[in-house]
Amino acid sequence: MDDVTRSGRFEVLKVAATLPAAAATLLVDRYLVDREAASARVFRVYRPTPPHFHRGCDEFLYVLSGRGTFWMGDASTEAEFGPGELLFFERGTVHALPSMLEEPVMFLSIDTPRREPTDIVFVNPEDGTPETFMARNAE
Repeated sequence: MDDVTRSGRFEVLKVAATLPAAAATLLVDRYLVDREAASARVFRVYRPTPPHFHRGCDEFLYVLSGRGTFWMGDASTEAEFGPGELLFFERGTVHALPSMLEEPVMFLSIDTPRREPTDIVFVNPEDGTPETFMARNAE
């Protein structure tokens, strides 16, 4: 679906099933809607994700599958997550997914406004770059 589409219906779990079983990046995503005001995407996480933040958007993460631990703000808030949970954090909030307990870990993400694919700042720059963080899955 392109960014000029005004409405749509998505089979989110079918889209999630198209994500590869392995990746060189920390995650692979597939955009459902990619508009300036907001974007919606499905993504799969392949390895624990180090502390990072996004400068330009608030993020809503709905857990589609898998289990792990996640923290927002600081590591003392680390808690388990699982299918059916919604995680929310404002732009600039440091967050991490330090452990994956059951795979595949997949999320439906709503970013407001749209999250640029390069909008990721690792707390420790040695942890990665936008290029090592995320790859877009071809349709």
